[in-house]
This record gives sequence, C-alpha cells and structure tokens, in this order.
Amino acid sequence: MADPFIRIEGVSKKFGTFQAVQDVSLTVAQGEIFSLLGGSGCGKTTLLRMLAGFEEPTEGRIFIDGQDMAGVPPWQRPVHMMFQSYALFPHMSVEKNVGYGLKHEDMTAAARKARVAEMLELVQLSPFGHRKPHQISGGQRQRVALARALARQPKLLLLDEPLAALDKKLREHTQFELMSIQERTGVTFIVVTHDQEEAMTLSDRIAVMDKGRVKQVGAPTEIYEYPNSRFVAGFIGSITAFPGRVSALAGDMATVQVAAFQAAVQARAVPGLTVGQEVTLAVRPEKLVISQARPEAENVIEGQVKDLAYFGKDSLYRITLPSGDLISVHSVNAGRSAGGRPDWDDKVYLSFAPPAAILLVE
Repeated sequence: MADPFIRIEGVSKKFGTFQAVQDVSLTVAQGEIFSLLGGSGCGKTTLLRMLAGFEEPTEGRIFIDGQDMAGVPPWQRPVHMMFQSYALFPHMSVEKNVGYGLKHEDMTAAARKARVAEMLELVQLSPFGHRKPHQISGGQRQRVALARALARQPKLLLLDEPLAALDKKLREHTQFELMSIQERTGVTFIVVTHDQEEAMTLSDRIAVMDKGRVKQVGAPTEIYEYPNSRFVAGFIGSITAFPGRVSALAGDMATVQVAAFQAAVQARAVPGLTVGQEVTLAVRPEKLVISQARPEAENVIEGQVKDLAYFGKDSLYRITLPSGDLISVHSVNAGRSAGGRPDWDDKVYLSFAPPAAILLVE
C-alpha cells in the first residue's frame, strides 16, 4: 500500500494503569472496508474512538489522508462515527434526522434539501422521509443513521457494531446493503465488530485483536484458512485442535504424530518447522469427510458417533476418537433421504486432505 489513506503508527492507550491498546500499527487504503474484530475488552472500540478524536493516544500517531490528527478535535476531522444505538432523534422525522448534521454546513436550504433527498434515495428510504423513527423498522432506522452519517460526505466512516441491534435474517440482508452503499459512495469504512461472520462478509481486510494488540491482519480468506496463531484459529470460525510433534519433513509436507489420532498425518508445512518440534494441528469441521467405509485417502482416522445435530442444510457430528478426545465434523446434507448417513454410536472414518490441516507453532 504505497500511499495509505489511514496510517496508525505505534499507537497505545492507557487508562490509568490499564493498557487498553498496545503498540498498534495499521494501514487502511482509500475506499476499503476494514474491520476491527475481537471480543469484549480487546481494545477495538478504544482504537475507533482515537480515530474519531474522542480519545487521544498515550503514544503513537494517527494520520488520515496524510494529515497528522494529533490535537485535531472530532468536529474538524474528515470523519463521521455511526454509533451502535443509532442515536436518532425520536421527535424528528426521518428527513430531519438525516439533515441534522447539515444545519451548520455552508450550503443553501435548497442544496441541503437536495442532499437529504439524495441520501434517502441512496439508502432506499425516500417514501419514509416524513415518518418518525418509531414508525419504521429496526433495519430502516439503521439505514437512517447511515444516511445521516454520509450526508456530510465524510472521507472516513467509523461504524461501531452497526448491525448488533438487528435480528439474524435482517443482519445478513443489511450486510450486503452496506457493501453496496459503500461501493457506490467510495467512502472508507472502518467497522468494529465482535461478530466473525459479519466481519468475514463485509470486509476487504480484517484486523483480529486481543488484549489491546493486533494478532493478525489479512483478507477474510487469509485469516480463516491461514491463521498465524492458536488464538486467531480458535477465534475465527469453528476448529478442533490437538497437540502433535513433527516426525519428518519432505519438501512442503510435514508428517505429524498426533496422539489423539493414534496415528501420523500429513500436513502442509509452515516456514521454520524442524523435526521433533511440538506443534498444534487444527482442522475445521467442514474440511473433514465422514464415511462408514474406510476411504482411500492420505489422512484417515477412526471414531464413533457420540452426538448428532441435524440443521437441515447440514449436520454436525461429534466423534469420539480412540483416545477419548472429541472432534467435530460438518457434513452437508446434499440429498433429501437420511438413508446411508451415519447415526448415533456408528463406527465411522474421518478423512482430510493434507492442505486442510493447519499447523500452528504459537
């Protein structure tokens, strides 16, 4: 990224003796949807508030569009923040809520009215301009807050848990609406969320945070398929992990002895591996193939069905391994008939391709 739109350099933030953010350095490109993902207390909202100007870094610097933000108050930054609560004025109409931030802009009443109409058209709420917030749905209120945030044409929009108040179905629908609106406006979005699926769907890139530090930055595919630590692997999606030891290396393949499998398995090696090294071998449930007949595959382990949950489109199996350990398997229900599927207490075989195994050394 030759000329990043946002540059965060060695930023830390302390509240008394508590270290909320520790030595964070990030770059964000113009027009990117960038997510800060992590659990409660990981520092993601504190970092967002420093970008907005509501908090000042204890150490480090923040640049937006090439300008150092040190000492720049929130109202002078090319930034708008959309809060989780939406903070709509209940006594104002949708139109007045959207236009509220334009009252102090140097523009005529006609230009202000045109901008409001443009924003309502953008979020597909033109017919609802005269309604009050309580007269529209939660998803529509979310879009009103977004239209108000975009009305002042900020260079950067900060979204703090923007979809947390919506139900699952509406949240999924609104994610795609947000992406469409961002693409049309070209505004840079930074999204704070604890929801992994939301971050994976919305983002061009994700920064996974824990205890005030950034653990990994990358595209959703990179974060999911190639986590760089046990924390990231466990935080993103479902995964089962077992301790192992590297017994051989050949090219880009590693042979790993896994006590839980009572067998050696083949896995894609990671840089720096040595024979005899202790590692963690992790496999995601959807990467495993379950069958009642032993398959012809490089990595095959035996087990017995302990639990079975049917979700319609797929089924979740929990398999007891000979060692007594449990491993989870997701199996897609491609056919309508239940015949031929493993059932409770059945002996089964699990197989996976070497690239499906994730080797973690930290």
